[in-house]
Amino acid sequence: MPGVEGCEYDGEVRSLALPGAGAIKERIVSRDAVARTMVYSCFESPTPLDFHEARVEVVADDNGCTLHWQTKVQPVEIEVFIRASMEGCLVQIAQVIKESSTG
Repeated sequence: MPGVEGCEYDGEVRSLALPGAGAIKERIVSRDAVARTMVYSCFESPTPLDFHEARVEVVADDNGCTLHWQTKVQPVEIEVFIRASMEGCLVQIAQVIKESSTG
């Protein structure tokens, strides 16, 4: 995630440190390695959230795979910030994949 200074995972909760923004805590709701899915929910954030749940799925296709990332968030005004963060993450993921494939 862009701007993340640190990340810890205790098997249930993922804690992210964002310099200048504070801490975010996300509960991993479910993970399925076979289906290549993960659902997580943010329960602690410097931004007031009434509800947040995201689902990530990696789907095989003819070109390799496609990443599907969906988020439900309330209040809806927060969506613009969540979207920007997710898009930044996708750019970083693509960069990591590119670097690992060119070795």
